[in-house]
Amino acid sequence: MRRLLHAFFGLYAIFVFALCVLFSLFVAVLVPGLERRRRLVAGAARAAFLLSGVRPEVTGLGNLPTEGCVVVANHASYLDGILLKGFLPARFSFVIKGEMRDVPIAHFLMRRSGARFVERFKSSESARDARQIVKAARSGESLGFFPEGTFVAEPGVGRFRAGAFMAAIKGSMPVVPIAISGTREMLGAGRVLPRPGPIRIEILPPILPDDPAYGNHHTLAEKARQRILEALDEPDLLATLD
Repeated sequence: MRRLLHAFFGLYAIFVFALCVLFSLFVAVLVPGLERRRRLVAGAARAAFLLSGVRPEVTGLGNLPTEGCVVVANHASYLDGILLKGFLPARFSFVIKGEMRDVPIAHFLMRRSGARFVERFKSSESARDARQIVKAARSGESLGFFPEGTFVAEPGVGRFRAGAFMAAIKGSMPVVPIAISGTREMLGAGRVLPRPGPIRIEILPPILPDDPAYGNHHTLAEKARQRILEALDEPDLLATLD
């Protein structure tokens, strides 16, 4: 019976998600103005969870600066980007791996809702994308990153790439760590259907430009990573490599 209920939930959740994606595509095509599109797509992302009966617990919203900042979160599931798009303020532009440019519909939707893309494997394009991200940070644009770059089935937090932290330093912007829990259990690597379960977003206190860790992007990345680890009940994947 439990398997049957989980299968029903999974199929229903995918149906709801498909409707929300369809609505977002109409918004991306027809609605003028980036800010208006951001708000509507964020609302659709939020609805994908709420209409499926999932009520994420969000704590620490007061830790988000009102001005531009860089948020960094652990990455555990396909759901993480949709989750933060729906439950963070709509002003955030999320930085997505460049491979998504090869998925036309997803690329179009994300680009029209304010996402930015970073090429990871072609050095010339990677440098160009990095310059654009730094330019956005210096202009005060709020940016969201998953600095692990990808996710795996194994629980834990891996190495953080430097890009988010270099952009924050160049723009003198606070770095806000975010701990996401529950999405790996709901739809982790290798799963096809989501299954029900609790989800939590914990927005941690920002690391400010006057913090001693701020001057070096490696030190800043590790401090943000350790703060996320402290908020999660998951292992440090780097420690298992030692």
